Amino acid sequence: MEFYTISQVSKRFGISTRTLRYYEQIGLIVPVRKCDSNYREYEHKTLLQLRQIILLRKLRIPLRQIAEILQSGDAAFAIEAFERSLAEIEDELAALSTIRDVTRTFIAQLNLDNTKLMLLDDESLLEVVDALTVSKINFKEEKDMDDLNKANEKMNKITDKDVRILYLPPATVAAAHFIGEEPENGAGRMVEAFVKESNLEQVYPAARLYGFNHPNPYVRKDGLYGYEYWVTIPEGMEVPLPLEKKYFIGGLYAAYMIFPEDLAGTGWNRLITWAFESNQWAPFTDASGNLAGSQENMNDLLEEHLNYFNRGTNHAFHQFDLLLPIYSSHCDTTK
Repeated sequence: MEFYTISQVSKRFGISTRTLRYYEQIGLIVPVRKCDSNYREYEHKTLLQLRQIILLRKLRIPLRQIAEILQSGDAAFAIEAFERSLAEIEDELAALSTIRDVTRTFIAQLNLDNTKLMLLDDESLLEVVDALTVSKINFKEEKDMDDLNKANEKMNKITDKDVRILYLPPATVAAAHFIGEEPENGAGRMVEAFVKESNLEQVYPAARLYGFNHPNPYVRKDGLYGYEYWVTIPEGMEVPLPLEKKYFIGGLYAAYMIFPEDLAGTGWNRLITWAFESNQWAPFTDASGNLAGSQENMNDLLEEHLNYFNRGTNHAFHQFDLLLPIYSSHCDTTK
């Protein structure tokens, strides 16, 4: 029987490994583990199921309903989900068709006299607008579309209200670096072993866990990428191999919280865009205007895995902050 690694599945279907792990977490897919490997792998039948999930998501079927469809195997669940989705699509098409016709009428009327904008004084235009009240577009649907537009805008752009400004103090860290399949898990196991052996939770309960790609995906020719964890420790603590003792310089950071189901790459795009467009804050850049950091980790970009000591016993809680080093744009950093 042929098995596929998470990286192979990620590339094959064009979805992130985080999304795959989230699908596992909510029970949509189940990996297998070969006896000679600690890595999750997938059977061919799981790939077929994943293809169904992706198809249903493209048809805008919610994950909760997808789970019901896959678990029951009953066509009735699929029919109900498709009928609900189809009704929503029909309403949207009717609304969009009406809006299209109204807009075309506006253009045609304005072209007759393009020197004045007198829409509310034109009886023919008012009649067309009045026709909207007998269409599928009512106040509730208009509100729904408005909410949808706001949600879509939020998905692609964040504001100052979505970002927290933090000062991360300098710290000594134990660094665990792993390159290979599922590098987050590989480096994570190294950290977990160190935390357990050093009794870090009792010795240093204020420990924080940072992480970053090292290197980023698709940098290496073999397709593998790496991940590195930094767990903060007391300055005098010994760090056994294969971990390495390092020093984090700290500084002022913009924090944007995401959950595992969110795409980290998309989150980074939002946060970086916010920093470049902010009137008060700015990211550190080089002479070419690109992000520039002083340490090895993705231009000082960090992911802080929150609630580290507790998340092992509370699997439902897992979130992390995307951290971008910033400075006040009102300050002169060249002096």
